[in-house]
Amino acid sequence: MLILLVGPVSSARADDTVGKGPAASWIKQVDIPAADPARADQIKNGISWLLADEQIIHRDHGYDDYTRTVYKIVDRPGLEQGASIDLQFDPSRHKVTLNHLRIIRDGAVLDRLNDVKFDIFRQEKDAEKGIYDGWLTAHVNVDDVRVGDVVDYGETYEITPLVGKDLFFYSFSTEWEEPVGLIRTSIVWPASQPLAIKPRGTGIKPVISASGADSVYLWEIANPKPVKVEDNVPVDFPAWGSIDVSSSASWQSVIDAVQPYYKPATAFPAAFAAKLDEIASKHPLPDDRMIQAMRLVQDEIRYVSLSMGSGSYIPRDPATVIQSGFGDCKDKALLLTSALARLGISAQVALADLDRGRALDQHLPALRDFDHAIVKATIGAKTYWLDATNYLQGGNADNFPQPDYGFALPIFGNGALEKMPSPEPKNPTINVAEDFSFPNQADGHLTLTVLSTYEGGDADGMRSKLASRSVSDLSDAYLKYYSKRYPGIESAAKLEILDNRDANIINVKENYQLSAQALAANNLAKNFPIKAADLGTDMPTPTIVGRAGPISLGSPIYRRHTITVSNLKARFSGEDIKSVVTPYLSLKSSWNNTPTTFEVQWDFRTQATQVPAQAIGDYLKSVKDVGDNIDWTYNFAYRDEPADASPVDSQNPGQELIIMLVMLSLLVAGPLFLVYRLGKS
Repeated sequence: MLILLVGPVSSARADDTVGKGPAASWIKQVDIPAADPARADQIKNGISWLLADEQIIHRDHGYDDYTRTVYKIVDRPGLEQGASIDLQFDPSRHKVTLNHLRIIRDGAVLDRLNDVKFDIFRQEKDAEKGIYDGWLTAHVNVDDVRVGDVVDYGETYEITPLVGKDLFFYSFSTEWEEPVGLIRTSIVWPASQPLAIKPRGTGIKPVISASGADSVYLWEIANPKPVKVEDNVPVDFPAWGSIDVSSSASWQSVIDAVQPYYKPATAFPAAFAAKLDEIASKHPLPDDRMIQAMRLVQDEIRYVSLSMGSGSYIPRDPATVIQSGFGDCKDKALLLTSALARLGISAQVALADLDRGRALDQHLPALRDFDHAIVKATIGAKTYWLDATNYLQGGNADNFPQPDYGFALPIFGNGALEKMPSPEPKNPTINVAEDFSFPNQADGHLTLTVLSTYEGGDADGMRSKLASRSVSDLSDAYLKYYSKRYPGIESAAKLEILDNRDANIINVKENYQLSAQALAANNLAKNFPIKAADLGTDMPTPTIVGRAGPISLGSPIYRRHTITVSNLKARFSGEDIKSVVTPYLSLKSSWNNTPTTFEVQWDFRTQATQVPAQAIGDYLKSVKDVGDNIDWTYNFAYRDEPADASPVDSQNPGQELIIMLVMLSLLVAGPLFLVYRLGKS
């Protein structure tokens, strides 16, 4: 397995893609700037960055990209990173040349290019996810590097796009997390094809000049202030400055580049065609046909992504995908689109991005903006978004969880991004009910029954968990959780699981018992904990110190937890359990009781997708308040006085006080009245 994931590449192949040679004549050499001593305390990992220079020039059906990097090693930790160079490339479209490698030591320039030896490896970082991209790494170990040395190297990538050969897109940051002396970016492009430029989070503009038939776009940012990288920032918030540069400002240019490869297939292997025909005969309604076709592709075609070379953008033929039994998002999306077409349903592939899709409208068009493919299906006036890479998904056309990646680009649409809907859950998608019953006799048992109900997307997640874990393993995990809270508790029955896939509801039932002896040990009955699990405990809580960006709360959450305790000997109150309601989250608590039962219910939900920076303090307090109000301890060993011991209602202390005062007054007034009568006589 390790050989497959990290292995050497033949030297013959290395010679074809990586070499050494001087920089081209069009490349301009830049003086190395000095580091700002005022930022010395912001240097990280022992490296002081001096120059980041990138120069790009067009050529027929591609472009050349020259990068020069200069840094000084100021401390011992810098040797680990600074004494090696990694050039990463895709051999199907990149040719790499290391132009120079110099060490500047005490003012002397030491040329190390001739000593360079490339060790080329293939590192599949996402192989455990079934993704193989074919990128290679040319590793250079630089000999004799010392603290105080300045390392200066430059390389040129000759880039020939495999799809959309006349398209160009480049993006760079105008701010770094660490100090840098100079960020410089230069792009030489035909004046007859002006580039589109879109800044994000910055007002920096290029200096544009003419050079023959070309325009030269130049950005120079000297000593930018380091930006603080914050956690849990929404992707649509520009946490640092960046600039997009593209040969086109129209998303149609991306569509035109890939559309020919995404036309639905009409021919299928006989066995697969028979399955589609069976769906058609059993399900006359197009809504039901859509769901059945989606499940067929999701469940029977496993996910493997061979995104090497043109496979990064071009899907394989659906027949090939069916015969091999696997495919990536592009393959499965095209197969599902083709299957729906056979079933009489209008559908097309759409491009999306799993991580940064909510910010697609803030960027210029580019193929690299997307890392995922889904399906847009239309039935009548309704639009459905389907993700064929999911599996074991439940529900019907009215309630199945549709993906929400922000924006998507339909390949046969109107040439524009489409906003995907973000449905709000109307009911709790996780509902946990814990029922405790205390023993009636000294040698009895406390019983605990737990019924967990999962709906919608949480049902899909639970279904996947059940498919990947044994029932025994899951049961052990649940028992371990309760054992920490109630030492000595034991499983009383096997885990029960009921999956209604069409309704997309999963019920999981647990049964436990705890002996009276264990209940009495360590005064557990007198210090009995009750807690609502997973209600707000996983909300992000980043530090507020110096926070500038909002906090992302992720997808909407709606969960409920109910605890019922029965067979008690007293009436218990939940009046101290408070509700927490803010514009960003809500915990609504309610309780009721009888002389023998006590019940508490918590409903938790998020009410926004993000928290603005100015409200983070209040938000963090509300998260703490939620935690304080879902975890309680009660003395369930307490008993009310027997009814015949006193006519006083122990639940009404005010009435009891009045009666005591009346009795006291009679005791005092009686003797006084007697003394008064005796005096009179």
